[in-house]
Amino acid sequence: MSTEQDRKPVADQAEADAWFPSPYSLTQYVAPKTDFDGADYPNAYKGGKWRILLIATQERYLRMAGGEFFSTGNHPVEMLLPLLHLDMAGFQIDIATISGDPVKFEMWAFPKEDQDVKEVFEKYKEKLRQPLNLQAVWGKGGFDKDTPYIGVFIPGGHGVLNDVPASELVGNILRWADANDRYYISLCHGPASMLAANVNKPPGSKFIYSGYKIAVFPDALDTSTNIDIGYIPGRMPWLVGEELKKLGVVPVNTGITGETHRDRFVLTGDSPLASNNLGRLAARTLLEDVAARG
Repeated sequence: MSTEQDRKPVADQAEADAWFPSPYSLTQYVAPKTDFDGADYPNAYKGGKWRILLIATQERYLRMAGGEFFSTGNHPVEMLLPLLHLDMAGFQIDIATISGDPVKFEMWAFPKEDQDVKEVFEKYKEKLRQPLNLQAVWGKGGFDKDTPYIGVFIPGGHGVLNDVPASELVGNILRWADANDRYYISLCHGPASMLAANVNKPPGSKFIYSGYKIAVFPDALDTSTNIDIGYIPGRMPWLVGEELKKLGVVPVNTGITGETHRDRFVLTGDSPLASNNLGRLAARTLLEDVAARG
């Protein structure tokens, strides 16, 4: 049983009216270890051509509907477990934020007793603290058919709702990926980034993900449970599933069970529980693909 006090969000001393999740909510959502049980990729990529572009959020505070701030960022498990699988599968990974500012993490969700996650975090820590500037990655002329990114990975965490979905630059990259048979990999709240593909899209063109089926964090949890247990400090400014449905995207899940889904070149997962499953799915799918491409 939790006390009423345990369910109250905790003040973030670095910002006025900003809040971390409540102690009780962390007991429900954060485990000391993940379900990672090793990864064996005997056909790990050694070609040196194909890479992964990881687009992270540089924003800490999500302004809620009532004006309070949620102290958030990228969820560490949602980023680091898929990253671990892709790394073990032999892919080089470029990490970027929209303006090159450091990646923001929900460190309160870090699995403190998970040695594998700790090690991959240490391996990529400098890239996370000094990521690439996404505009510089895109360059003056943008990507073309020879750009060596086989996949674009956008991890979740409520922080992704801040900067990524409204970014014309992210939208350009996603439309390039769609047009050139490159993979989109995301989970939990990360699919909010799909909305970027609708920002200043070419006149007369359709939303590239219309009709796609995805696994995504359920809106129902953000409108009820997450508020009730103090995981978030108030009502969401907008709901990921609701906005995606308006554009024809079809969520396949109603709860969070670790479900993943593949629809063509789109690989998605429902929550942090799907991090390991999505990492394995992405690594195996991309390895099979690059072997065929040569």
